[in-house]
Amino acid sequence: MSIVLPEMPTAITVPEVMAALRLSRSKVYDLIRSGTLPSFTEGRARRIPLDALRTYIHNKLEEAA
Repeated sequence: MSIVLPEMPTAITVPEVMAALRLSRSKVYDLIRSGTLPSFTEGRARRIPLDALRTYIHNKLEEAA
């Protein structure tokens, strides 16, 4: 029996969000605390769903238009 893993992760880490958005760690955690960027924890690890990141970017683009 083989296990098929998704090609893209469905959730990413805070450092990955930092790199993707070119934001500081404190800014990313500010977005998480305010609820602007939804996240969840698994044990001690914080994860941000890719869909939440895409929605955040989409909303920022709409605000800028």
